[in-house]
Amino acid sequence: MLPTGIRLFALYIEAHSYYLSERYDTCIAVAETALALEEKLYPIPSIYLHLVAAMGHINLKEPEQAKEHLLEAWKIAQPDDMIEAFGEHHGLLGGLLEAVMKKEYPDAFKRIIKITYSFSAGWRKVHNPVTGHFVADDLTTTEFTVAMLAARGWSNKEIADHLSISKETIKSQVASVLQKLEITQRTDLIKFMLK
Repeated sequence: MLPTGIRLFALYIEAHSYYLSERYDTCIAVAETALALEEKLYPIPSIYLHLVAAMGHINLKEPEQAKEHLLEAWKIAQPDDMIEAFGEHHGLLGGLLEAVMKKEYPDAFKRIIKITYSFSAGWRKVHNPVTGHFVADDLTTTEFTVAMLAARGWSNKEIADHLSISKETIKSQVASVLQKLEITQRTDLIKFMLK
């Protein structure tokens, strides 16, 4: 009964719900099915659907498929400069923005990071007190990305390969994150990262 564009956005919400419950295959299936059945382009829900599919693929350690979805979202977003969704999803995209956008679209990347900081500050003000789950707020965007991937079980080598930076840099980033969060074990990162 919903108009098509709103129905597509509702499917994004459903896919995101599967993502939050760590059912990444189902998250991807919902998003990709919705995109495949789209009779005409609805830019905003399409961007969000591609981003949630990218999030699912990253969590399954499928960076190439994730990159394809990110670039499809970017292709849709560029004509009307609809970049807000990229900033909103930064932490959940597992370093894709750093791995892809930072190199290929450096000016857009800087704008997206500004959106990320603004969105994240407001989101944490609501999220942390309501859930009682403290999401780290004193990390740089790169540290946050490295911490998210490490918390999800990615090795330093996997993170380094994904972000195209050295293993030593990743090791240093992880050490900095642990120090800032005042924890000693990598396994404790999950307490501070988005679930």
